[in-house]
This record gives sequence, structure tokens and C-alpha cells, in this order.
Amino acid sequence: MTNFKKLLLVLIVGAVALLAEFGFHQPQLAFWLIVIIGGWMTISMFIGMVKTLASGKYGVDILAITAIVATLAVGDYWSSLVVLIMLTGGDSLEDYASRQASRELTALLDNSPQIAHVIKDTGIVDLPVDEVPMDAIVLVKPGEVIPVDGRVTEGSSFVDEASLTGESKPVDKVVGDEVMSGSLNGDAPLRFKVTKKAADSQYQTLVKLVKESQNKPAHFVRLADHYAVPFTVIAYLIGGIAWFISKDPVRFAQVLVVASPCPLILAAPIALIAGMSRSSRNGIVVKNGTAIEKMARTQTITFDKTGTITAGSLSVAKITVAAGTHTEAELLQLVASAEQESTHILARSLVQEAKKRQLPLLAVEELEERTGQGIQATVAGHQLTIGKADFVGCPKCHQKDQTAVYVAVDQKPVGHITFDDILRPEAAATMEALRKAGVRHLKMLTGDHQTIANHIAQEAGITEVYADCLPADKIKVIQNIPEADRPVMMVGDGVNDAPALAIADVGIAMGAHGSTAASESADAVILKDDLSPVAQAVTIAQDTMKIARQSVLIGLFICVGLMLVAATGIIPTLIGAALQEIVDTISILSALRAKNDRN
Repeated sequence: MTNFKKLLLVLIVGAVALLAEFGFHQPQLAFWLIVIIGGWMTISMFIGMVKTLASGKYGVDILAITAIVATLAVGDYWSSLVVLIMLTGGDSLEDYASRQASRELTALLDNSPQIAHVIKDTGIVDLPVDEVPMDAIVLVKPGEVIPVDGRVTEGSSFVDEASLTGESKPVDKVVGDEVMSGSLNGDAPLRFKVTKKAADSQYQTLVKLVKESQNKPAHFVRLADHYAVPFTVIAYLIGGIAWFISKDPVRFAQVLVVASPCPLILAAPIALIAGMSRSSRNGIVVKNGTAIEKMARTQTITFDKTGTITAGSLSVAKITVAAGTHTEAELLQLVASAEQESTHILARSLVQEAKKRQLPLLAVEELEERTGQGIQATVAGHQLTIGKADFVGCPKCHQKDQTAVYVAVDQKPVGHITFDDILRPEAAATMEALRKAGVRHLKMLTGDHQTIANHIAQEAGITEVYADCLPADKIKVIQNIPEADRPVMMVGDGVNDAPALAIADVGIAMGAHGSTAASESADAVILKDDLSPVAQAVTIAQDTMKIARQSVLIGLFICVGLMLVAATGIIPTLIGAALQEIVDTISILSALRAKNDRN
């Protein structure tokens, strides 16, 4: 039975009991109605308490059980009814507050695309998104949700990616640009080539993360239960002393009635859900409360380089062309046109450079991609071979200490294009923000050579660099970090980062262009193509945990104060039971502060 139904049942029984006593003058009937509902609720809570104890945890249900039994034992059955209303009402209020706090977190589920318009030789066929094959051409109409990930092949439109990235400004999508499932198309149709199956798409990955974030228990809730041990002892001690001094068992009931366990039950989980909601609103999907707690205490952060500290793409540094063949612009146009349908990091950089120089992309024919080597394609009547030096027929052309692609036109080597790594513009500011947040160690783990790694690290403001790292080396570095420098957070984006993300205390994946494996291995995913949310995630986590503790302690201190007053006999049990709701409300409102962004 849901908490709201329990509340409804208690209210109905209470109304019947009121009518029996004050309408038909049958106090005995009212008493037994409340005893029955109170007994049923007490047994239900007792079973729940036993299950909690059996799982190795300690809760505060025993206080609520004792309060109901004590008030019934002294014949104050109306106070028992008020306690029942307060308990079931508090649980219902928790459910409502949790739903309100997690609206942004669950918003992704409301836009789940179901149908894709697949273009075939026979016309347009509507298929369930799960049945859309790789490389299919899909039409998305104006105002529709993009059903699967892909790359635009025809048309241009503004696309709203707010539900995925948190960016309110629509993004202009043209031929060659990537589109993400779950984003909303604007006022023009788009045709795109499917690059991921629905199950592996950006949207379904995020939906999976949202579901995990709702289902996984938060560690701090168990920590809150630890407060229950001293709190229960204090409540029984104050109640027992009051009973002993006054010789009146009613005094014991009066104390326990105001010993509301709700700050422990409500405050911590609501604060954590609110913090997760706030993170989601800022473009960070956090899977569980445990990740928030660890992020708040993070002492060391390790970063991957390419795609994390750097922008995930390389900038064109120099175009070298053999004399008497082509101009730089002509060669770049041919190469970018051939690469426009590739998902390789260098292909994105070439297409971006061509757009920056306002060079129109030409139609590509007979495209063939050789894994680990390069591509062959026909562009403007020329056969292009692009890739490694050996692949294009120039084995003596290898560049050292720089990334390069080599180009042959009509089977004749004509030049090469070199690339530089682009440091994210927000990288240095992010490192400074993390230091201000109390993170003591910032490390970079990369497979690049030491010289390149040191240059990027220096620009970003990172002093500890581990270069030439294979995935196993990254794991070893993280495992060897001493306990005094933990928790350790790992930030990465590639498939090779997935093991390190999983082994770290907290893994954060750069999800905008990162791999599905990285996102699934991580505890949190940054939806924006931006590094600064890493610092935001830490500060939000710190703020959330601070508010969670404050909310628990505020409620407990109010309860202890009320217990001391109740011990004098000033507060009748009926009024004491009603005061629980004030304590509950204060705790919940305090916890919900974690949902608000700070200026």
C-alpha cells in the first residue's frame, strides 16, 4: 500500500471515530477503531523495522512504534490518531517532495522517441526505433523528436538539445553535423544517416542513467540512520527520567510523541534527490547519492587528456602541398569533403576547418573506410586516398611529434595536413575552481608522449602528469593513490577510459561526444561539451551534503528541545503529536534548499 493510501485510510478511520464519539456518543467504538488502525500500522512498521535490522541497518521506526503504543496504553487514543496522521502524512509529503525535486532528473523519460521515418527505395516507412538499422537514412520532420543518433546528410535546421545538454539556445545543424536522439528538431526537415542503434544512442544511455539514479540507494541515508542510535537513547532517557520523577506514565508518552524521527527519515534523502536534480539541471546526470557524497569529499581528481582536458578535436596546424598540384584551400576542400561522413576525430577537425574557411563541402562517392589506415573516396572526379603515410604510398613521409594525415590524389601523394591538440578554453579556470573547492591533487593521465602531455598540462594548470599510459597503467596510478588523498575522481571520455572510470571512487564521463562505454562505467555524466561542470559537480555535491547534514541536525535539535519541554508536562500528547508536523515541515523545507542554484 502506498503512503498516500495509508494516509487516506487513517483519515477515513479518524473521521469515522470522530463521528462515533461526538456524533453518536460512542467513545468505546472510537477507541477500538483507532486501536485497530493503530495496531495494524504498528505491526506493519514493526515488520519493516525487523527487515531493516536484518539487513544490517538501524532505523528509527522503534520510536514511532513506542509513541503509538504508549499513547494507546495510557488511554490517549486521540493522540495516537494524530501520531498516525503525522507519520503517514510525513511519508506522503516525502513522496511528493521527492517527485517535485526530481522533475528535471526524470524529464528525459517524458520525451522518449518511439517511431523513426526510415527512407527506403519504396518510400518512407515508419519503424519502431529499436528496429532502425545502422547506416539507414532517417527523415525527421519539423517539431519532431530525433529518434536515434546520426549525422546530417541533407537539410539544415535549428535543433533544441536542452533536454540533453542543458543549453537553452537551439543549435544550427547542417550537413555533416551530428544529431542526438531526444533532441527536438526545429522548423525544417532533416535527413540523417544513423550512426548508432537505438539501444546505444545518446538518449537511451541517458535514460538508463536516470533509471539507475532513481533506483540506487544513497549511502548518506544509511549514515543518517546512525544518528538514530543516540537520538533513540536520548528520547528514552528523557522520557524515562520524566516518568520516574513524575511517577506518571503519561509523561513518558508525552516525550515520545514529540520525538519525531522524520528529520532522519526525510531530510537526507530529499536533500540528495534535490542535489541530483540540481546537477541534472546544470547538465550533469548523477547516478546515485553515494556519488554525491564522495564528490563532496574528493581530494584527488585524475583527468584523461584527449577529449577531456583538450576539446576532443584537433585543430589544423599546417597544410603542406606539393608544388604544382593544388592550393592549400583546394586540398583542404577535397579532404574535408571526403571525410564529412566519418566519425574519426581528425575528420571532425578537417570538416570544422573547411567550414571556418567557408569552403563548401563537395559530394562524395564510393567511400571506403579502412580501419586503422584511412579512407578512399571519389570527390569531384578525383580519387582520394587519405590516412597514414604507408596507406597513401608515401612511406618516407612520417612526421614526428605531430599528428598528421597524408593525401594522395589520383594515386599520387600531394601533401599532408598536421594537427595540434586544442586545450579547452575553460580548462585552466576549471582547475582553479577545483582548487578553491578544496581538491588537493589534480593529475593528468594520457597515452600521449611526455613532451605533448607536459605542454597541455602546463597550459591547463596541472602539475602532476602521467604520460604514455595504457588503460592498465591508468588503473595502476589510481589504485596506488594513498588513502589520505581519497576519494579519487576520474574524468574521461573514451572507451579506453572506461576501466579507470569504473575503478575510481567517482567516475565522471564527458558524455557529449564520449563513448557509451565511458558513460556506462561512470557514476556521473556531463552532458555538455564543456569541462567546467566538473567543478560545478563538486561544489553542488559539497553544498548538497552540507544542507543534508544541516537539515538532519536542525530537526533533531528541535526534537530534543521539544522533548525537554514535554518532560515537564507542559505539552499535552495531542498537541505534541501535532508539533511533529512542524518539525517535519522545517526539515523538508531545509532539505529542499539543495535544489536551488547558488549565485
